[in-house]
Amino acid sequence: MIGKYSKKRVFAWSMYDFANQPFTTLIITFIYGTFFTKVIAENEIIGTALWSRAMTITGLTVAILSPIMGAIADKGGYRKFFLMFWTYVCIIGSFALYFPLPGEVFKALFWVIIANIGFEMGGVFCNAYLPDIAPKSKIGRVSGYGWSFGYVGGLIALGLAMVLFINPENPAFGVTKDGGEHIRATNLMVALWFLVFSIPVFLGLKNETKKTKFTKSLWQESFGQIFHTFQNIKEYKQLVKFLIARLFYNDGLVTIFAFGGIYAAGTFDFTFQEIMIFGIVLNVTAGLGAFGLGFLDDVIGGKKTIQLSNLGLIIACVIAVTVPNKDLFSLNLPILGETLITGRLFFWLSGVLIGIFSGPNQSASRSLMARFIPAKMENEFFGFFAFSGKATAFIGPLLLGIFTEIFNSQRYGIAVVFLMFLIGFILLQSVDEDEGIKAANK
Repeated sequence: MIGKYSKKRVFAWSMYDFANQPFTTLIITFIYGTFFTKVIAENEIIGTALWSRAMTITGLTVAILSPIMGAIADKGGYRKFFLMFWTYVCIIGSFALYFPLPGEVFKALFWVIIANIGFEMGGVFCNAYLPDIAPKSKIGRVSGYGWSFGYVGGLIALGLAMVLFINPENPAFGVTKDGGEHIRATNLMVALWFLVFSIPVFLGLKNETKKTKFTKSLWQESFGQIFHTFQNIKEYKQLVKFLIARLFYNDGLVTIFAFGGIYAAGTFDFTFQEIMIFGIVLNVTAGLGAFGLGFLDDVIGGKKTIQLSNLGLIIACVIAVTVPNKDLFSLNLPILGETLITGRLFFWLSGVLIGIFSGPNQSASRSLMARFIPAKMENEFFGFFAFSGKATAFIGPLLLGIFTEIFNSQRYGIAVVFLMFLIGFILLQSVDEDEGIKAANK
């Protein structure tokens, strides 16, 4: 029953974030992306540009697929089927990333794209369950539970990767360091993790409607529903304004996640071990932020929570882009004594801010969307939610790659992220959350 609150269903749903977060944490953000630019690609500048192309292709593909498959799921009862299908696509793609060796650039990019599309599309159908498992009054905190569960999963997976593969002189399970095998083996761990921990999700979440066969009529009705939604979108003005704003600030997040580790390694000379620690810190702060501000979301509303997080992310980007990678000054601090303040220290501060505010930004966006959705249109509207997150998601990575190449510096590329958050913040100011909820409940 829509809106019926069950702790078991909430737990099962939250486990999907726990299961899939290691993919984006280890593969996209901190480990494999950095390995690709430093080892597989010719050099870090070319590698950064190529990685940006892969993220661009992912964004365009998900933007096209998500509203179509969301409509089919609504009409045909395929929400759980699609959730499982795209999960296994991501698992297979992650597993395959073990095999590309240094120099095998396009082989690596092919499987990154496949796995990342599976990850993003799986999220569409996981998100679509949110209005079903939580009443409006608890949507913020339930969404926060999911994101905080996710960051716990990412944190544990990072810790295991560090202990088993990255740090030891002799990695576990007979893995060697030849050809970066100890780094590539983390992809196998991600695939196994996703496979095992997605099981509670598939057992705990049920389809609400019977499946309709894939017939010509189903396809026609689904495309007709998309057209109908576009035709009647004027009824949901606040939803439209929200999704337009999200085009920009979410693009900033996508770009940060895709290039955070790459930037740390290329601009601040982080080693793989340091990137792992950086990732752990970000996951701890992001989990705490998503959990804590999830409750704040239910008190002050989704819009205000998102705007608070956008401000924090803007400040973090300014610090990360402007601070130089050198010793800055010394301070005589109580207890600590003479302390050298470096550019790296400020970069760590920016990372902590990104961690604190990235979780609430995503969580509150998901909960605000759930409040704006008309009854029985969850899959389709969350398809459009994914569309709004990916329709322009290629712009940030693409511009980052272009600016990095033109100026031969990652700083100019990362500066694009600041603009994305700023534009998103300005546009979201015009959204009236109360009006959006009223429109959804008509």
